[in-house]
Amino acid sequence: MRPQHAGQPGLGPRAEPETAEPFLPPSGALTRPAGNEPRTAPPQSGPGRHGNARGSRVLAMNVRVARGAWARGCGAWNFPRPPPGAVDVAELLRDAAVEEPRAAAARRLPGQCSVLLFPGQGSQVVGMGRGLLRYPRVRELYAAARRVLGYDLLELSLRGPQEALDRTAHCQPAVFVASLAAVEKLHHLQPAVIENCVAAAGFSVGEFAALVFAGAMEFSEGLYAVKVRAEAMQEASEAAPSGMLSVLGRPQSKFSFACLEAREHCKAAGIESPVCEVANYLFPDCRVISGHLEALQFLQKNSSKYHFRRTKMLPVSGAFHTRLMEPAMEPLAQVLKAIDVKKPLVSVHSNVNGNKYMHPKHIQKLLVQQVVSPVKWEQTMHAIYERRKGTEFPRTFEVGPGKQLGTILKNCNLQAWKAYSPVEAMEAEDTDQDL
Repeated sequence: MRPQHAGQPGLGPRAEPETAEPFLPPSGALTRPAGNEPRTAPPQSGPGRHGNARGSRVLAMNVRVARGAWARGCGAWNFPRPPPGAVDVAELLRDAAVEEPRAAAARRLPGQCSVLLFPGQGSQVVGMGRGLLRYPRVRELYAAARRVLGYDLLELSLRGPQEALDRTAHCQPAVFVASLAAVEKLHHLQPAVIENCVAAAGFSVGEFAALVFAGAMEFSEGLYAVKVRAEAMQEASEAAPSGMLSVLGRPQSKFSFACLEAREHCKAAGIESPVCEVANYLFPDCRVISGHLEALQFLQKNSSKYHFRRTKMLPVSGAFHTRLMEPAMEPLAQVLKAIDVKKPLVSVHSNVNGNKYMHPKHIQKLLVQQVVSPVKWEQTMHAIYERRKGTEFPRTFEVGPGKQLGTILKNCNLQAWKAYSPVEAMEAEDTDQDL
């Protein structure tokens, strides 16, 4: 029987601030025992640990398996349990997948389906999440995040400062959690959207949020992977002056040729092995180019030569999705090897090639490759929304801060965009008395 959406038991009083030590994997890497060996938790101390009444109320976003497996997972990882009796997003997806054939057939009607899009780094802004705190379990998400990260992500998201929030090590976890908190809002207001979801995609770090939403990994596991990814990318970005340049071109723009000449300019300036390449395919004639700052400045100065209509430096600290991020690959790979990744409950599309994931090993491999590969978002949009003429488009919801993915969708597929709605993470009427 499908869980009831109305009249759910409340979660009790507002969660108190977490005082527990942050979750840290044993020996610097996540490990699981092999075979049927008993699972043991790493040494622990302090309040708020497994078995603590407050910790038991903290939400782990995804219940991918039965409660017994949750108990085993908590024992191995010290991840918080889901609140008793709570209806979980992944449970709704799983129930929808095994429902009776007639209901499943109705769910597949294009006009009744939904697609969720998860934003990436660059969408962060001080105050994000403020409009979500009134919804069930959002505070518990942030309390769980505090345990995993070791700092108060909610405080940083709400009050900044912006410079600290913009740091790669901070903004990637912040966007990840804010996006899944927006899913909680959508689940509370329109549960049918969650049940009728047929596909999800996330931009760069947003892909991790999409996979957690789809049940491929648990919230705390996904967040820890994002933490490791963000810190490794932050460190890699500090090795050389680099960045990302948004370029709006024309049909005659030759992005590859422009990047080639920018690299030649850098070589002449004494930069060894310069990097300048397309890092994001957004929509027709719009690209983001990553590389050494010298190369990006060269492109800006010579924009008319390459028929660029507009260029803008992005507020990021490095040349993401290029080989300058290679040092970040191994730390992320080690974490992902230890995570029990599962097949998503709905289609999740990879940034690397735009195709949907078919196997858990596929997820682990491509998430690492994504760090040094261009984000093929335009190709992803075509893969998700391709359909026969006259077929209705699914409803699309952008879950997380900002509306950038909606703007991109409008330029990729105007008809699909007409069924687009953002799930706001900020609301002007919210005040600090809600906190």
